[in-house]
Amino acid sequence: MLSENCYDVTKYPVGNPYEDIGAVINSIIADIKSRQTVSDQNDGGKPGAVIYVPPGDYRLATQVVIDVSYLKIVGSGHGFTSSSIRFNTPAHEAARWHEVWPGGSRMLVDISPDAADGEAAGAAFYVKRTGNPRISSVEFADFCIDGLHFISDGSEQNDPENTYKNGKTGIYVGSANDSFRITGMGLIYLEHGVIVYDADALAIDNNFIAECGNCIELKGMGQASRIANNFVGAGYRGHSIYAENYGGILVSSNNVFPRGASSVYFSGVVRSSLTGNRFHSFYPGMLVFAANCCENLVSSNHFLRDREPWAPMQKYDNGLDDLFGLLQIDGSNNSIIANHISETIDTEYVKPAGVKPVIINVVSGIGNYIANNHIVATTEISHTIDAPNSACFSTQVGALLSISNLKELEVTSVLVQKGSVRNIVLDSGNDEQVEMDKTKNAFRGTPVPGKNGELSI
Repeated sequence: MLSENCYDVTKYPVGNPYEDIGAVINSIIADIKSRQTVSDQNDGGKPGAVIYVPPGDYRLATQVVIDVSYLKIVGSGHGFTSSSIRFNTPAHEAARWHEVWPGGSRMLVDISPDAADGEAAGAAFYVKRTGNPRISSVEFADFCIDGLHFISDGSEQNDPENTYKNGKTGIYVGSANDSFRITGMGLIYLEHGVIVYDADALAIDNNFIAECGNCIELKGMGQASRIANNFVGAGYRGHSIYAENYGGILVSSNNVFPRGASSVYFSGVVRSSLTGNRFHSFYPGMLVFAANCCENLVSSNHFLRDREPWAPMQKYDNGLDDLFGLLQIDGSNNSIIANHISETIDTEYVKPAGVKPVIINVVSGIGNYIANNHIVATTEISHTIDAPNSACFSTQVGALLSISNLKELEVTSVLVQKGSVRNIVLDSGNDEQVEMDKTKNAFRGTPVPGKNGELSI
């Protein structure tokens, strides 16, 4: 027996979901609210509903506004495929492709926000409710939100499809919320994938959020949330994972792709954990702790920085030089332990020319514990394929797998800036690789094999 609280957008009698699924979902939400009016009846009263989106392409011309709890919008496939590769492939080649657009249960965001209308104006889904209790248990699962195209940024040098600008957001949560879930989603070609304010017990799991200007942004303040098992990759102007003024975030088992301005950017985040992630970046500033991040754990992650190998994207970067640090820490009592950090870059591409790249840069703070990090810094001649139509997949994988003809690259493995005291650096670089005031901070160098096999420090 079908429940009156289960809706199929293709069978709902109001509107046409293929022309404007936003208007259809808004009508469904209005129907839910008109039927579920009693807040307490037989220990229940407002069970919410499920809105099902079958596989297909649905244009979203009207912003969906969600102000009810216990609502799940679910499809039957995240439908992600790379639009960046498509837009950087010659048209005569793309014409022979099996498919050229994302698929699955796919919503085509066709709204044109005006910047003057505010941050939420370009959101496909806008979640907000005032009063008590906080809106709770809204779920997005297993469908694709596609921003379709980026637009010109006013620069004649930049291809419009590579600007990561269009004012569009996939999911925007603008008020305090509890126990939201975003799972199995595909978000692509949006200036902002997911923005959530004031979250408590938020779960962002098992999604594919990539080729967006920014991917995951936690704003305002919040606690006890999880970002796990995602494939994530922002553009060179934005953050793959961003959080501000949060406590108790778990960031684990994510695979973060290399073109974001940062893999993780925390501002004023405390008592949170980043563990077991694979971070890849083409630029410095992979991990940034800003605005006094304290008592965070960064452990058992793999960090890799190398150079963009794919010719169409080589002219873009995040504007940082190699003295910034792959990891930059502003804050106190953080633990950065047992990470593997790889930097492989030809000296030709080090900026400024001739400097030793900085791996971990403690710019401010006391009591940070940096221990047992294995830092591998190497250089090799670039093997970039310069043809504009070279295959992105084979070019990037070939560069990633290249381990021949490597030689050691001189780096500063840990730099503790003046004024930062009582930090402890153990086995994360030898005496020549660590720069710090060793009268005000504690240091034990990584043993270095001697000429005859003996160890020295």
